[in-house]
Amino acid sequence: MKLDIFQVDAFTSKPFGGNPAAVVPLDAWLPAETMQSIALENNLSETAFFVREGDGYGLRWFTPTFEIDLCGHATLATAFVIFDVLGSSENVLKFQTKSGELTVERVGERLVMDFPSRPPVACEVPEGLFEAIGKEPVEVLGSRDYFLVYESEQDILEIQPNFSKLAEIPTHAVIVTAKGDKSDFVSRFFAPEAGINEDPVTGSAHCNLIPYWAEKLGKTEMFARQVSARGGELYCELAGDRVKIGGNAVLYLKGEIYVEAADEKSIAA
Repeated sequence: MKLDIFQVDAFTSKPFGGNPAAVVPLDAWLPAETMQSIALENNLSETAFFVREGDGYGLRWFTPTFEIDLCGHATLATAFVIFDVLGSSENVLKFQTKSGELTVERVGERLVMDFPSRPPVACEVPEGLFEAIGKEPVEVLGSRDYFLVYESEQDILEIQPNFSKLAEIPTHAVIVTAKGDKSDFVSRFFAPEAGINEDPVTGSAHCNLIPYWAEKLGKTEMFARQVSARGGELYCELAGDRVKIGGNAVLYLKGEIYVEAADEKSIAA
């Protein structure tokens, strides 16, 4: 079986920036184990698979080690492929996912995602978290991930986690954040448990970051930067119980991959 594959740099307007994601269009779902094997072979933080379903699309995301419930940059990358590579004339794309219906709208040169808001809340601090991160925060909250707040952007830039110790913490990932110097806020995202020591730009983390900083800063529209080595820019808005996450994307490569044809009985729903 021959499949098309695209690699897209998301949350950037320049190649080699932002967060790379692989996107694989499908006519029908492959077995989950096949999609997982493709994601592992790609060895990117996320590989997205999509199938046309009615007036929208089914969308699933895989890290190198497991299927995840929500991913921002791979959703942005998928929308870019549908809009810019496959030439869709739709104004808004609707995706059915493990996190419900998500939409992506083209607004000028930017793609804007509509995601659920997930405000972080007070939580217990697991033993060893501060030692693993290497710098004690001023506040610890939690949602799907631990959410650590620091005093300054410089604090965020200086963090050098011990990833072996961090992988022992019972969590999907750790978000670190602070008010930005040239942006409303900055962040970094560490997920060794998912096979990703540091994710370059993490759209799903902004489901937590946007409601937190909207309350702290007293504003609903914000510009954010993820200050990883590759870096990324996100245009954020809090809209009730939803967040709008906007960004750019660029195509890095396109190609073909070859896998064994799936037995129809084994195809995952």
